[in-house]
Amino acid sequence: MKRFNPVFIISLIVVALIAGWGIISPASFGKVANSVFEFLTTQFGWFYLITMFAFVVFVLAVAFSRYGKIRLGADDSRPEYSNLTWFAMLFSAGMGIGLVFWGVAEPLNHFINPLNMAGGTAEAADFATVTSFFHWGLHPWANYTIIALPLAYMQFRKNKPGLISSIFIPLLGEERVRGPIGKAIDILAIFATVAGVATSLGLGVLQINSGLNYLFGIPVNDTVNLIIILIVTALFMTSAITGLNKGIKWLSNTNIMLAGILMLLTFLLGPTLKIINSFVNGLGQYLFRLIPDSFAISAFGDNSWIGGWRIFYWAWWIAWAPFVGVFIARISKGRTIREFILGVTIVPALGSFVWFAIFGTTGMNVGTEIAAKAIEVTETAFFVVMEHVPWGSLISGVAIILLCTFFITSADSATFVLGMLSRDGNLNPDTKTKITWGLIQAALAYALMLAGGLQVLQTASIAAAFPFAIVMVLAMVAFSKALRATKKEKVE
Repeated sequence: MKRFNPVFIISLIVVALIAGWGIISPASFGKVANSVFEFLTTQFGWFYLITMFAFVVFVLAVAFSRYGKIRLGADDSRPEYSNLTWFAMLFSAGMGIGLVFWGVAEPLNHFINPLNMAGGTAEAADFATVTSFFHWGLHPWANYTIIALPLAYMQFRKNKPGLISSIFIPLLGEERVRGPIGKAIDILAIFATVAGVATSLGLGVLQINSGLNYLFGIPVNDTVNLIIILIVTALFMTSAITGLNKGIKWLSNTNIMLAGILMLLTFLLGPTLKIINSFVNGLGQYLFRLIPDSFAISAFGDNSWIGGWRIFYWAWWIAWAPFVGVFIARISKGRTIREFILGVTIVPALGSFVWFAIFGTTGMNVGTEIAAKAIEVTETAFFVVMEHVPWGSLISGVAIILLCTFFITSADSATFVLGMLSRDGNLNPDTKTKITWGLIQAALAYALMLAGGLQVLQTASIAAAFPFAIVMVLAMVAFSKALRATKKEKVE
C-alpha cells in the first residue's frame, strides 16, 4: 500500500475521535450534538430553505442553458453505462435504505400528526402525500447534482482528480486547492460520508432485524444485529472489491428489479385506485406548492414542525451530498450536462413519487388505529402495515431482501467513494484502502448501535455538515465560472 496521505490520516483520526466520544460518553456527545443541531435549525432554518431552493433553480437553469450540450468528457465520449444501469446505480446510492425505511413511516406520521389540521382525515392524507413528495423530490436530487455535476465536469472534461476540492479550481486556482483549503474540504467530505453512511447502515440493520422478527420470530437483540452486520459487511466488501463494473453494477440492477417487484405487488394487492388518485393529486399539489413550500417558515409562529421535518431533511441531504455526489460523478462520464441533470433530478424524483404514492397510500388505507400503531416504532412501520395487506408476508419478505441489497449497495458505493477521496481522487482505489474504510463503517455502525447513539450520530453529522452547505453554495459560483470559460470551447 502506498504511504498514507494527510487526508487519509487526518480523516481516520477525526472519525475515530468522534466515534470514540459517541461510544464512551453517549450522553455528553448527544447533548452537544443536539444543542448544535437545535441552534442551526432554529437560527439558520431560513438559510437551508433558500439554499436548497437555489440548488433546484441553478441546476434546471444550467440544464436548459446553452451549456446543456457540453459533454462530461471529450466531445466524442459516450456514456459508460446504459441509462437503466446508470439510473439504478445513482438511485441505489442516493436513496436506497431510506425509501424502504420511510416509505410507509413518513406518510403515516404526517397522516396522524399533520401540520395545522386534524389527523386521520382526507385532507391529512393529501397533506401526507404531497409532503413526502416534497421531502424526497427535486430538492435532494438537485442538492446531489450541485456536487456531482461540477466534479464530473472537472474530472472528465478537465482531467482533474476525482476530489470535491477539484470543483474549486476555477474559483481558487489549482495551487490553493491542492493546499490546506482543499485538504480541509476533502476531510470534511470524508467525515460527512462516514457518519452519514454508518448511521444509515445501523438503521438498515435495525429494520432488517425487525422484519425478520415479524416474519420468522427471530429475536431483536444485539447478537442478531451483529450477525446481520457481519454477513452484510462481508457481502458489500466483496462487491466493493470487485469494482463498479461487476459487484456494484450487478447489485444496483438487482435493486431496481426488486424495487419494481415490491411496488407492483403492493400496487396490485393494495388499494390500486386510491394509489393512482393519490399519485395524480400529489403530483399536481407538489407542482402547485413547489415555490411557496420551499420558503415556508414563520416569523412569529411555531416552527417546530418545519425544523423537525423539512430543515432536518434538507440538512440530512446536504450531509449526504459529498458521498452521493462523488459516486454519481464517477459513473457519469460521457453524458451531456442536460442529460445528466434531467437524469439525476427529474427521473429519480418521479421514482420517489411513485414509491410514496404506493406505500404511503397503502399505509393510510389500513385506518388510523393501525397507522398510529405503525408509527410507534419507525423501523417496524412497514411490516405492521403489510400485516393488513393481502399476501403481506410475501411483500415483507421481498422488502427484507431489498433492504439487504440496498444496504450492500449503499455501503459498497460509500467504500468506493471513501477510497477515491482518501487516495487523491483515484478513480479505481486500491483494495486495501476500500477494505479499511469498509471495516471502519461497519464497526462504527455496530458500536454506535450498542451505545444507543445512531440517532445522535445522525444529528451530529447533520450539524457538522453545516459548513458543507456553504461549500456547496461556493461550488455553484465555481462551476458558473468554469462554464463561462467554455465560450471558446466547441459546444456540440
